[in-house]
Amino acid sequence: MARHATPWPEARAAAHAAGVSRAARAPSGHRPDQAPATAPAAVAPALAPLPAALGRVLAAPLTALTDLPSFDTSAMDGWAVAGPGPWRALPDGVLAGQERPEPLGDGQAVRIATGARIPRDTTAVIRSEHAHVDDKGHLYAQHDVVPGQDIRPRAQECRTGDRLLPRGTLVTPAVLGLAAAAGYDTLPVAPRPTVEVLVLGDELLTSGLPQEGRIRDALGPMLPPWLGALGADVTAVRRLGDDADTLYAALARSTADVIVTTGGTASGPVDHVHPALRHLGADLLVDGVAVRPGHPMLLARLPATATAPPGQAAPGQAPPGPQAPPDPQASLAPQASPRYLVGLPGNPLAAVSGLLTLAAPLLRGLAGRPAAAPYAVPLRDDVHGHPRDTRLVPVSVRGPYAVPLRYNGPAMLRGIAVADGLAVVRPGGAGRHQEVEILDLPWGEARGQYGELSSGGPNGPFNEVCFT
Repeated sequence: MARHATPWPEARAAAHAAGVSRAARAPSGHRPDQAPATAPAAVAPALAPLPAALGRVLAAPLTALTDLPSFDTSAMDGWAVAGPGPWRALPDGVLAGQERPEPLGDGQAVRIATGARIPRDTTAVIRSEHAHVDDKGHLYAQHDVVPGQDIRPRAQECRTGDRLLPRGTLVTPAVLGLAAAAGYDTLPVAPRPTVEVLVLGDELLTSGLPQEGRIRDALGPMLPPWLGALGADVTAVRRLGDDADTLYAALARSTADVIVTTGGTASGPVDHVHPALRHLGADLLVDGVAVRPGHPMLLARLPATATAPPGQAAPGQAPPGPQAPPDPQASLAPQASPRYLVGLPGNPLAAVSGLLTLAAPLLRGLAGRPAAAPYAVPLRDDVHGHPRDTRLVPVSVRGPYAVPLRYNGPAMLRGIAVADGLAVVRPGGAGRHQEVEILDLPWGEARGQYGELSSGGPNGPFNEVCFT
């Protein structure tokens, strides 16, 4: 483990704060003491048509462009009536979309559809099933009629200029509906943070069965859609093997807002992430987290200007000699705003742990979204804990309980594949019916469908304690 592993809650907070600090630079991030060439880039919001805004984040508050509703409307199919009854039923009706229906005289009634504009001088709306018309054309109510009943008055939901949603709100289908109702054709949305995924490891295969000491790459297929669900635009997935120079060059040349690496974050003979970050002059914000699995994860802020790797020249510069040291001013990928690197462990579940611990809050911050509000669910079974570190355990939520799942070792994916979330188990463990924080996954379709993968209680055959 890193010498000074960051406590798990502090690591998540640091990741979100890093994203917020960059998001706050746009669009008014220029400081008077900065030269224009080095001032942070102003990332202007984009105006997206409503369908294209789905899944994006509001870059400005959503304010009502009209009263909702914009006129008095009928809340039900029925009869619009004026004055006390009984009423004389008029032959025509009022449908939704009619511009201005004729006003009602005292003692008159007219059929009206849900959403239709209320005729002037209407007292109330009587639901169809609560009234009847006799053979003389008179309408009778079956219950007392209260003035204003089943009428949606103008501006019942909001008035023009009311703030409906704050900046940083995720645009869901319901938000699209509200925006359309409030008069919007386009929405100001924050740009999705761009992410480049670098898969490290000479032992990884991209097809076929594992063989001769080599294993399939599980993270290359898994991370891009997961990052997309977290609000990122994944621009590339590159498989680099275990070559130090190749890794350095990829980090230096990347123009993505966030680089996600898999593997290479520990201190083994082919773990090159730390040396590459030192060479780049990166600032390590989180160097190891007190969490299992996934403790070697890290978060670094990359410099706005990268240096050329040994033996290579920056664009427009003469190639250095064989022994020439890198020029600290040689720019390969000049950046106006800081970039970030999230280093994930290579084991699959450990990588998921790092994704939810560091990448998810970082991406929320970059998009201008607030930190996710925690929520807790009681455990159905006891869960063993680590003596010093937080433990993240795949769980399925069934009824009121979170059920720990089998196959929760750091190299396993079978449990997380059917999980609803990860339970945050504090050092020392958590007992049956004790509430624990749940980290949601971007999907939940498997909820409660895979009982055979539950742990079977604290002494179940797959409630193994593996803290790597």
